[in-house]
Amino acid sequence: MDEGRGNNRTPPPDNWTFHNSSAEPAAPGSNVTYVGFYLHQPSTAAIFIVSYMLIFLVCMVGNGVVCFIVLRSRNMRTVTNLFILNLAVSDLLVGIFCMPTTLLDNIITGWPFGSLVCKMSGMVQGISVSASVFTLVAIAVDRFRCIVYPFKQKLTISTASLIIVIIWVLAISIMCPSGVMLQVTKEQTIRVLLGYDNKTSPFYWCRENWPNQDMRKVYTTVLFANIYLAPLSLIVVMYARIGVTLYKSAVPTGGKPGQENRHSVSKKKQRVIKMLLIVALLFILSWLPLWTLMMLSDYASLTEPQYRIINIYVYPFAHWLAFFNSSVNPIIYGFFNENFRRGFQTVFKFSLCAADGQRRKSYSHRLQANSVLPANHAQTTQEPISLNSVEKNSTRRVNHVNEPDRVMEDQDKASGSSGGVTAVSI
Repeated sequence: MDEGRGNNRTPPPDNWTFHNSSAEPAAPGSNVTYVGFYLHQPSTAAIFIVSYMLIFLVCMVGNGVVCFIVLRSRNMRTVTNLFILNLAVSDLLVGIFCMPTTLLDNIITGWPFGSLVCKMSGMVQGISVSASVFTLVAIAVDRFRCIVYPFKQKLTISTASLIIVIIWVLAISIMCPSGVMLQVTKEQTIRVLLGYDNKTSPFYWCRENWPNQDMRKVYTTVLFANIYLAPLSLIVVMYARIGVTLYKSAVPTGGKPGQENRHSVSKKKQRVIKMLLIVALLFILSWLPLWTLMMLSDYASLTEPQYRIINIYVYPFAHWLAFFNSSVNPIIYGFFNENFRRGFQTVFKFSLCAADGQRRKSYSHRLQANSVLPANHAQTTQEPISLNSVEKNSTRRVNHVNEPDRVMEDQDKASGSSGGVTAVSI
């Protein structure tokens, strides 16, 4: 069941006999162990399903709206926003390819999918997580350059795009060994009870089949150092330097307009830094339990009861917490950043206005079908009362539908005219 790095449980040593909460003893003289199909009671499984479905929906909606906002508005395509767009894309990949398969694997025994899904699910999550942490580092470096060294040349859109390509190349490269080793393995000494007519099915693992355990330990350590410990240490150091710089350059409120404007810019800087710092801290806290479990599974000498508790109960919670990080980032953007907050409001207003406009259009067509047009073409400038009322309704409908566009245009003008603020705002 070791479906990729950070995505599923680590199998026990080969000389252990797997047991779950509903395992039955083998028949006398037989070396086959029978295990139940479900790992949990229905109430526990229901909690898992509801919890995972909730973060799945939040992840899909939130990150989808972030992508829509950045791609729809030209002036939202700043360097930092491109990195945030890349972060949202990687979170969407986690939600689509990893959350459903991980949920199912955490509530049933064995791996129900084929080898292709095993490799894809494990690889996509590993690549997405790597891309996320590398993107967080890129955001921190960009903010560090803008605030600590404000007179240095800023990153351009083309340079940011190249960095994003490098991020994905590095993420794919570092997860290639995992993708090669991921295989679906049939366990010969375990059978799964299907729960009806005493039928059983073979038991399959989705795990990395390394030639020996030492190689697996080395790879786990390399991943932990390169996509968790070192990058996030850099992030903490850079944000600490940024905080010190902002504290030293704090501008007191004064009576002159210029000072008030500089103070406003400083406040915007602080708000953006708070947002990005919380994103980084949540990433650290969300992934720490899962990385701790993976290191324990490879290095600690766990007893079979300890392994069973960790495997069946602790890993599902650690997975949920890691996936929660993919769902919470858009909420942070909307809370801390005015442009994203206005963009969220615009998207939802647009959906409501489109539905209302469709109803008005249908009503307008019905009125036009029932109205009587004048016979004399020269008199068509004087429309009947019914058509006049329809025209007013139609005009109001068009204005109503276009209102979100005007809001987005105002947002673009505000972003475009912000001058120096755009260097630090998102």
